[in-house]
Amino acid sequence: MSELISNQRKDALRKIVARLHAGESPEALKEEFKGVLGEITPLEISQVEAELVSEGTTREELMSLCDVHMAMFKESLSVEPDIPNWHPIHILLKEHRGMLDASERIWKIARDESGDDDLQTLAAKLSDTEVHYQREENVLFPYLEKHGITEPPAIMWMEHDRIRAERKAVISLIESGTRGKLLEAKARGLYDLFSSHFQKEGKILFPSALDVITDTEWKRIRREFDGIGYTPFAGDIPPAPALSDEEKSGDEGQIGFTAGSLSLKELTAILDTLPVDITFIDLDDRVRYFNQAPDRVFVRSPAIIGRAVQNCHPQKSVAIVNKILKEFEDGERDEAEFWLNRNGKTVYIRYLPVRGESGVYLGTLEVTQDITKIKAIEGEKTLLDEA
Repeated sequence: MSELISNQRKDALRKIVARLHAGESPEALKEEFKGVLGEITPLEISQVEAELVSEGTTREELMSLCDVHMAMFKESLSVEPDIPNWHPIHILLKEHRGMLDASERIWKIARDESGDDDLQTLAAKLSDTEVHYQREENVLFPYLEKHGITEPPAIMWMEHDRIRAERKAVISLIESGTRGKLLEAKARGLYDLFSSHFQKEGKILFPSALDVITDTEWKRIRREFDGIGYTPFAGDIPPAPALSDEEKSGDEGQIGFTAGSLSLKELTAILDTLPVDITFIDLDDRVRYFNQAPDRVFVRSPAIIGRAVQNCHPQKSVAIVNKILKEFEDGERDEAEFWLNRNGKTVYIRYLPVRGESGVYLGTLEVTQDITKIKAIEGEKTLLDEA
């Protein structure tokens, strides 16, 4: 297919979406869509969404249109891919099926008002699914962004936040012993949300990823997935194929400093031994480095290297992040600090501008630390106390 025809198809799709904005019925446009565009690929849908955003459509509007998109496009979208069972997409799809089935079972048990033991088991499994979204947000999404697919990941992350809230509500009702119509309604809502979201990922996001991400990158993604972990619905996962020598990267050079020098191996080990999480964001607001502290507070994956820091935060926080970075760059601020309670720990977060010679702004360093034990320190302990 020529580039001209492809552009014509995308122009036609934009016009159809614009008419949906104006209030026309999706069913009325369905046949016109099929007649004008024929078979449209998931990758083209991703490209059109990016163009719509660049033309002023908000991500919130795109998210509200996703259900309409699915209704229009479902007959044209690809079926579940034929991929090996070690593959990251295979694992994500398996978890989708498990989570959908769990929410449906909760809904049915709530309707029948029986099976309390099953409800507790299902709630426990659903409460252990956060890693599913962390793998997508911190590994798969950054790889997609590197290949120019930006809007579907952003929209899916917004939906993840909705799922988190609904999942928490269902689990809370089960744990509090609430049954009957309230639990039935909430469980049905979670099931519907899962069903819609998983359709979008399975029919648009994942096929787009399979189109653009290379075989070597999939092997790296799988290893980064392993580092974050899996849900109870993933089951037994076979190992990924080994990277060839050519696919492996990294060397150990010598790095000179004003006060000495270190090998790359030594420097890496020192930074990874620090009892704090550090992340460096460069002058262009892109993640350049993070250490791998033994007990990280927040999940980090190598996939975020090169990612715009704005894409590492929920949409509602982006304006605040931009404000802090602008004040750092303009020399109006030398620190931003926050603290929060997380899983019984007190977490202290500091953002610090990194400046070079003559105070030139080079980027921002994020330092995160669990200070629970530090807050509890009293009196003193000296080196001699170790004797």
